Formats: sequence, C-alpha cells, structure tokens
Amino acid sequence: MFKIIFISMLFAIPGGLLFVLDVKVDPIKVLEHRAKTAAAQSRDKSGIRARLEELGRSTDSEYESFRLRQCGFCASSAALMMTFLLVSHKSIIASVLVASLAGAAVYVVVDRELTSQIKKRRQIIEAEFPAIIEMLTLAIAAGETPMSAMLRIAETADGALAKEFAVLITSVRNGEPLHMSLDAMGRRVKSVMIRRFIDAIVTATLRGAPLIEVLSRHAVEARAHQRNIVMGAAGKAEISMMIPVVFLILPISILFALWPSLTNLNLFAS
Repeated sequence: MFKIIFISMLFAIPGGLLFVLDVKVDPIKVLEHRAKTAAAQSRDKSGIRARLEELGRSTDSEYESFRLRQCGFCASSAALMMTFLLVSHKSIIASVLVASLAGAAVYVVVDRELTSQIKKRRQIIEAEFPAIIEMLTLAIAAGETPMSAMLRIAETADGALAKEFAVLITSVRNGEPLHMSLDAMGRRVKSVMIRRFIDAIVTATLRGAPLIEVLSRHAVEARAHQRNIVMGAAGKAEISMMIPVVFLILPISILFALWPSLTNLNLFAS
C-alpha cells in the first residue's frame, strides 16, 4: 500500500507544481526559466565550461543546455528505475539505492560523452594540421601576409581547424592583437602540437624571424607525427584482428583436423 502511495506521489509532483505556480503565466516557461537559472548558477567542478569552449560552444546558453540535459537524463533515469523497482515489489531502501546508482551512472556517461567528443575533435584537428600548415606555408611564400594567409584558409578550407582560424580572424578584426588571438586559439584547442606551432609563430612574429622556415619545419614535424599516429593505429588494429583468428578460426580448424581421428579411435575402442 505504501509503495502505491509513493508511486502516486511521484506522478503527482508535476501536477502540484502547476497549482503552486501563477495561473496567469505559462507554467512550462516558468519551469524552463527556473531550470535554466539553476543550471547557470550550478558549480562547475569538472570544468564543463572549458570543455564546451574547446568544442566551440562557449556561450552561457550552451552551458545551460548541457547542464539541463545532464541533470534531466540523470533524474529521469533515477525516477524510472525507482518506479520499476517499486512496481516489482522491491524494498524502499534497495529501490532508492539502485535508483541513485543509476542516476549517478547516467551522469557519468553524459560527462564521458563530452570528453570523448573533445578527444575526437582534437584528433580531427591534428589530422588536418599538416595540410593546413602546408597551405599556410605556400600562401606566405607566395607573398601574402600571415593575416591574409589565415583569412584565405578560413574562407577556403573546411574543418575544425579552419573554424578556429575563422574565430581568430574575427577576434583580430574586433581589435585584438594577432599574437594574443593566436595565444587564445592555443588555449582553446589544447593540443601539444598546435601549442608548439602557435608559440613558434608568435615568437617569429614578435622577433621578426622568417616565417617560411618555421612553417616548413613544423610541416615536416606534423607529417612525421601523423605518420606515427597511423602506424600506431595500424599496430593496434593488427592485434585486434588476431583475436578472432586465435579464439575462433584456430580452434575450429583444430577441431576439423582432429575430429576424424577421434571418431576412428572411438570406433576401434568400441
């Protein structure tokens, strides 16, 4: 009886909120506004703002949407799990414990999903980096300024790194110095290879060193780094391809080879 009352209370909470709120306003909009306010004021202990900024989602609305999505999935999964366990005639303590674990698991999964998106974007940027830096080297060698070369890449190229150059061009046009915009780009991307490249460009620009030599050296290093990444991925793929060979094809081959002999031995034994 208590379980039925508890489940009814869970479903009666939204209805009770409708009575508490003012009838002259839209309750859905009020709840949405309060949820966004609570999400904006929540503590950012895991660095979600910095990670969203690395993905190009640096606005407050993006942070609020992610927090609402994370907390909404967490609360929904916990409520559904608790309802299912109570309907299945489980104890209250066990239901609360399992529902809390389910909500925490969903919370961690959403956070890990954001981390995986960042890692994937970094891999894409590092894969695009050799071609982009070669385009930049050719443009500067042809007589263009670094600013115009970056503008050409932002307008003609397509990809995550080209979008970062577009953000850099926008910040420079808004009055920020080029070296500060480059430094901000390096902080956003958070890649060691991109950071070294930006530091070299900033140093060469401030000291008046020739950029073509710096860019050519970094292009060679980027190609070598990308080659090492491909060779490492190929080695891992080779190991993973051996698993079905060793645990599936090889036992079946041995079984086919030994089965006639075992059959004949059984005939002789009988």
